[in-house]
Amino acid sequence: MRRRKTDSGIEIAPVYTAGDVCDLDLAHEPKPGEFPFTRGIFESMYRGRLWTMRQYAGYATARESNERYRYLLSQGQTGLSVAFDLPTQMGLDSDAPMAAGEVGRTGVAIDTVDDMELLFEGIPMDDVSVSMTINAPAAIVLAMYLAVARRRDIPFKKLSGTSQNDILKEYAARGTYIFPPAPSLRLVTDLMRYGAEQVPNWNTISVSGYHIREAGATAAQELAFTLANGRTYLQAAIDAGLAVDSVAPRMSFFWNAHNNLFEEVAKFRAARELWAHITRDEFGATSPRSWLMRFHTQTGGSTLTAQEPDNNVVRVTLQALAAVLGGTQSLHTNASDEALALPTQHAAKLALRSQQIIAFESGVAETADPLGGSYFVERLTADLAAAARVIMAEVDERGGAIKAIESGWMQQQIADSAYRAARAVESGESIVVGVNKFNDPDAAAQQPRLQKIDPALEREQCERLARTREQRDRAAVSSRLAAIVRAAQTRAPLMPEFIEAVDARCTLGEICDALRSVFSVYEPARAV
Repeated sequence: MRRRKTDSGIEIAPVYTAGDVCDLDLAHEPKPGEFPFTRGIFESMYRGRLWTMRQYAGYATARESNERYRYLLSQGQTGLSVAFDLPTQMGLDSDAPMAAGEVGRTGVAIDTVDDMELLFEGIPMDDVSVSMTINAPAAIVLAMYLAVARRRDIPFKKLSGTSQNDILKEYAARGTYIFPPAPSLRLVTDLMRYGAEQVPNWNTISVSGYHIREAGATAAQELAFTLANGRTYLQAAIDAGLAVDSVAPRMSFFWNAHNNLFEEVAKFRAARELWAHITRDEFGATSPRSWLMRFHTQTGGSTLTAQEPDNNVVRVTLQALAAVLGGTQSLHTNASDEALALPTQHAAKLALRSQQIIAFESGVAETADPLGGSYFVERLTADLAAAARVIMAEVDERGGAIKAIESGWMQQQIADSAYRAARAVESGESIVVGVNKFNDPDAAAQQPRLQKIDPALEREQCERLARTREQRDRAAVSSRLAAIVRAAQTRAPLMPEFIEAVDARCTLGEICDALRSVFSVYEPARAV
């Protein structure tokens, strides 16, 4: 029998025995809830509390997204995850020339605090955990959320959720950056500081491997580059005068789940172990809460196929199972039609049902780390951790994550892996059912009914924005924007200024323009 490899290039033996793990000393392996948390961050894991079922959703305007959120909550979803459209992610108002045709297409359009208020109308903000997938303008968007809570007399300490706020992976893999790295890191640490002091139950950064993997990275690269970015954020916080034990407990992570079940389980186990050692041994964190890696998982969007989209239900279920077996704290399951469009309500409900069936019918949540002790999984966990350490060492040799990104090295490593994976599919070495093997010639005629965004909604959003500009206090807006410019120039705290500015109905684009006037706009180095 020929030897095979995982997606990360780790060779797989035909069978694993005790001899393959004799170097790991499994007899003295720490239990779940014990450092370095390879087997899980809590002793009881899902016996004590299931993972949060947090479906990622958002489209068109705040009103349409609010209706989808309330529907998903009524179907048993336990947390919200907000998808923002591209103009919002890029700090542009919906009526900006560059926003034309993109408003509400890949997420919800949020221009002002009024939009944020409508987005959460009828939703108990002090009872529902909210995740926001936003990066460059993360602090401004959170300021809108906080301003709405203040209007409702909800104390900030009662709010729970996460701001992704991970700008480094935008430079490396995704592209929705605005400012250069130095001022971007300032915004990140400013939000970290404000959260630690004023919003203690908010995760002020979610370091994301998801988009790195979506861009083509292997599991080992996803681990290494994400953890290298996490180390950079910790160091930036310390350099900004924050104590590691005031920041690390509110950092979370965001991982991808792909189809190779055992490699993905091993990846999650290795990630916890590596982060525990980084925070304790490298940064000197003394609080056990700082050593814990709490993470959200989303099933792999890049694994979904437009051909035979019903097959994606099986793929997503396998990926979700890997996340649960690997000990995730929250989970989003992609809908079967997402390779073709934003999910329909039916497809979104079915994706949620896959989590609920795993939770309540499969039995895998009854014991912590059910694959712990498997010769194969333990060997794979150790090998993935070792592979990630090698890559992280190379990042360090290149001057750290920021220099590895600015030089283009990290992006090139990801691109090379993506190219190899694509070639493997094209050659048939890597089988994708319904695409390069077991093709159904009639599948094209069986496409599902898709979610369509009415172009009229973009006009509606722009008209709503125009009314806001007409009705607000223009003098107050000018004063608040000037205060943001002064704070940016003098390195004063920005979060309090953002909250007052959005409460005065300054728009997202106006605030970002004020920052652009001080920070400038990032231009990636051109390859020679």
